[in-house]
Amino acid sequence: MTAQRTTRRRFLALSGAAGITGMAGCTDRLQSATDRIGDDSSDENGTGSDGSTASAVTEGVPPLETEYDSRERFRQPGTSLDDFSNVDAWDVVQGSGEADEEVVFDGDQSLRLQSNGSENVVAQRDLSGEDLTATDLSFAVRTTTPQNLTINLRIVDQFGSERVHSLREITYRTPDVGWFRSSPGVFQQSEYEPAMDHLDRLEIQVLHSMPEAEVWIDDLRTHERPESGYVMLTWDDGTRDYYETAAPLHDEFGFRTVQAPIPRWVEQGRDGTMSISELKERQDEGDQIVVHGTHNPIAELDDDDAIDARLRQDKQWFIDNEFEGANYIVYPHNSFDRTSLEHKTSYHHCGGFNQAGNVNTTNVYGFDPLVLPRTIGHNLDISKRCVDLAAANNQCTILNFHTFEANNTMPEDDYEALLEHIDEADVEVVTFDDLWTMRTENH
Repeated sequence: MTAQRTTRRRFLALSGAAGITGMAGCTDRLQSATDRIGDDSSDENGTGSDGSTASAVTEGVPPLETEYDSRERFRQPGTSLDDFSNVDAWDVVQGSGEADEEVVFDGDQSLRLQSNGSENVVAQRDLSGEDLTATDLSFAVRTTTPQNLTINLRIVDQFGSERVHSLREITYRTPDVGWFRSSPGVFQQSEYEPAMDHLDRLEIQVLHSMPEAEVWIDDLRTHERPESGYVMLTWDDGTRDYYETAAPLHDEFGFRTVQAPIPRWVEQGRDGTMSISELKERQDEGDQIVVHGTHNPIAELDDDDAIDARLRQDKQWFIDNEFEGANYIVYPHNSFDRTSLEHKTSYHHCGGFNQAGNVNTTNVYGFDPLVLPRTIGHNLDISKRCVDLAAANNQCTILNFHTFEANNTMPEDDYEALLEHIDEADVEVVTFDDLWTMRTENH
């Protein structure tokens, strides 16, 4: 490897113009029937009821509490394609489906899909006359059977070619389930790219490996595509392996990355963990240090006061240590549920994750601010495919790593090969600030 790489991306990163102008996280594995989302105080363009717009990124160290509820303000981006007011337009060809007037994200009803035992579920509707050229999709989803479950949007043109957008795994914890918006990236498509202005049908596929599956779908929306593809490299737990091995590689390529350290481990000086001064050094080099917090699954807390105290305490440590990424959060063990999400909006604007060991990308303009998906960076080929799909479809792949000795992180040599692949691909390497700016300015 050369000591300096003179690349376009390195130049952009160093000039400050970069970006925009299985196994699971750590060691974890991969509302009742009348609950509804309340009235939104913002309109579909992301503006408040008083006409004010949300600022995308906080300059410097953010305050403890957020200025607005990002999930409410940006809950309905883009343009409506189907509000499910007429579920007769949907033909359930496998499993069962019905209108549900009690469990609703928006409007009068949603579409409730169930498997007949262990079989998958497929519902489809006609798309003739629709033009989805350069268009992404998002939908609101709720499930009482998360985890080993994939939701696909399969678009088929009049000539038989297909494009499949896929949310590979849902780590929303039961029994406290609720709605979230998903805007999954392209997982695969036919050798002959589908003609998006000559469409035949859209299928919702619920794939699972459980005794049964139950899913609600609502508020299907369309979004313009951005002009580029994006990659976010996220490293959990603040390990010295990152500092000593990964960070120098990033610096050679001019890549800015995201780190989520565990405060208790840092304060204890735990063996193999970065110090505060080393984390600050990396922040000065362009890394974004975001909240990971107490390293216990937050969904295991069932008391509102305990959840709120936990979130306040976790974020305060990052503020006290002047980490500017404290408005963003990486959930320990990918653990979240309806109640914890309600509290997180008071302290964080963006984060997640629904995490999978296979390609699990997101579109840029339609994701739920606090339920982002990412892919576990355990396999070089899968990670390269994430990058290639991001480049080909102008979407974002968030890749997650811990330490090179762990089975949820590829070996060092593979990681260097991945960085070389990213450097050669038509993508930009971004941080949460970049992604959040794009999401809030194109809603």
